[in-house]
Order: sequence, then C-alpha cells, then structure tokens
Amino acid sequence: MNSSTPTTRPAVERPGRLNVGVISAGRVGSVIGAALQRAGHRVVAVAAVSAASRRRAAQFMPDAAVLAPDAVGSVADLLVLAVPDDALAALVDGLVAADAVRSGQFVAHTSGRFGIEVLAPATAVGVLPMALHPVMTFAGTSVDLERLAGVSFGVTAPPLLRPVAESLVLEMGGEPVWIAEEDRALYHAALAHGANHLVAIVASSMELLTAAGVEHPQRLLGPLLSAALDNALRFGDAGLTGPVVRGDAGTLAAHLDALRAVSPEIAAAYAAMARLTADRALAAGLLSTSDATALLGVLGRRP
Repeated sequence: MNSSTPTTRPAVERPGRLNVGVISAGRVGSVIGAALQRAGHRVVAVAAVSAASRRRAAQFMPDAAVLAPDAVGSVADLLVLAVPDDALAALVDGLVAADAVRSGQFVAHTSGRFGIEVLAPATAVGVLPMALHPVMTFAGTSVDLERLAGVSFGVTAPPLLRPVAESLVLEMGGEPVWIAEEDRALYHAALAHGANHLVAIVASSMELLTAAGVEHPQRLLGPLLSAALDNALRFGDAGLTGPVVRGDAGTLAAHLDALRAVSPEIAAAYAAMARLTADRALAAGLLSTSDATALLGVLGRRP
C-alpha cells in the first residue's frame, strides 16, 4: 500500500449517516473529512482552490466533488468549516448571504479560538451549530489521520446538540472535552502557548547548537526534551531542572552573554522565559527569595 494514501476501511451503511461537505481541503479539513468518511459518512463535496488543496482533496476525499464554497454548503447535511480563524466569520456571513446554509443543517467549524457565537448568522436561519476543534498539529498527510485516534477535541455546542457533537468526535476516534463559549479564547491561547512556542523554542535550540558546532543537534535534544516534556506533564512545576531552579545567576549571565553574541532575538526570548520560570519556581517554593532576586537582577539587566 502506498504510504501516502490514507488508510480506509470498508464503508458500512449505518443509520444516521450524513452527506458531508468540507470547506476547505487544507491540512485540517482534509483529515477531518477523511475521518468522517472512514466513520461511514459520505463526503460529497469539498472546496479546494489551491493546487495543494486539490491534491489533498483527491488523496483524502477522492469521491467528493470539488465545488465552490456556496455549492458545497447547499448539498451537505453536515457542513465542516475548516478555514483559518480570521477567515471564519466572513465565510459564515458569505454562506448566509448566498443562501448556502439552511434550517436543520449541521454546521461545525474546527477553529480553536471560536465557540458557536461566530456561527450566529447561520444559527439565525436555523442552522445547528457546533465547534469541534481537534487538539493536534496537522501536516496534511496520511499520518494525521491515524494520529486522530485518542486525540481530544475542544467541543462547544448548545445543550440539545451535545449528543450529536459527542458522537461525531467519538466516530472520528477522538475524545470530546467540553469548553464553555466564554472560555474558548483562553483554551486556545493555552494550546498555542504550549505547542507553537515549543516548536519555536526547539527550532531555535537546534540553531544555537549548530552555531556551537554540533552536527546533529536533534540527537542531543531528542532524549532531553522527551524527558523534560514527560516530567512537565507528570509533575508540573515540580519537574523543573536547570540553572533557574538551582539559583545559578552566574550561569544565566553567561548564557545571556553567549546568546546575545549569536542572536539578540533568541537572547530576549530566553530572558523572558527564564523570568517566567523563576516566577513559577518561586511561587512553587522551589526557589528562595534571595536566589530569585539575584536571578531577576541578571535577567533584568540590559546588554
């Protein structure tokens, strides 16, 4: 079997199967569409404009017609909106203006930032709204489809639609986690802070190790970061190690001098994260007040 082809299972006709439309075939939409299809739903239409999205549509949803967004909405029982956060509200407004959504139709978006309020214009015409956000990073490959198994989804839905939202997530192999409408921004910020900043930190660490003459920095970082992540998830702040929690102000000063010579931007980020680490270590009782004062004096010093 070609490893680039999503794993499919024989379709089993079951009650409650829906005609699904996906806008659009980006990294998230293509995988969500394939997961729903694997659960026995029928992906009948997809919006795909770029060459990359058309390739993903053909790979993940080969039986779906490639249509304009308003045409996708008109043929779907369940319409999945998988577009960037900042484009979602305008898309909803456009679909409503084009009469591309209808009363009794399920409309679910995959945005982490928004709950169901962003779907209010569609809800006003009778749409049944849901927010189904998969807590995973997507590369837009077949590996993503397998990774959905056991992944949490941040779900927001009206009380009457909670069983439907839960069923859809479970069918895709996910685990629903209920998020209140007013907590969506904080929920999404927490995920972005952990995942996106982790990537930036790891990539910059590899850059620095390369500058230090290390040929394969991932070999050093892989075991170290895997252990650090495991400790953080298990023990929280109690899993802290390193110069901050030891109160090694002199080491931090040497780090900052070295970093400023290579990358002032990374040095500034290092100092900011070290200040946050010191604050948390102090609050957790892992760092004395005198050591924290010395550390923060170093971290607050300008080059």
